[in-house]
Amino acid sequence: MNRFDKITGFRGEAKVRYLDGEFQILQQGDFVRCAVTGEPIPLAELKYWSVELQEPYKTADASLQRHLRTRAR
Repeated sequence: MNRFDKITGFRGEAKVRYLDGEFQILQQGDFVRCAVTGEPIPLAELKYWSVELQEPYKTADASLQRHLRTRAR
């Protein structure tokens, strides 16, 4: 999926596969949950994710927090 695809008519949490530069919806829904904050992220607003960890982030700051935590291990 990319920013030009239209997302309408679905309810609940989506299941998503995160790819380089885009994502693929595996189970229809309106949102995913940020892996750091737990906040819902509408699919139309999803900008940050990790292909390696297969998880979404609400903000760039949340993405950086997760990156720093996983690299510290």
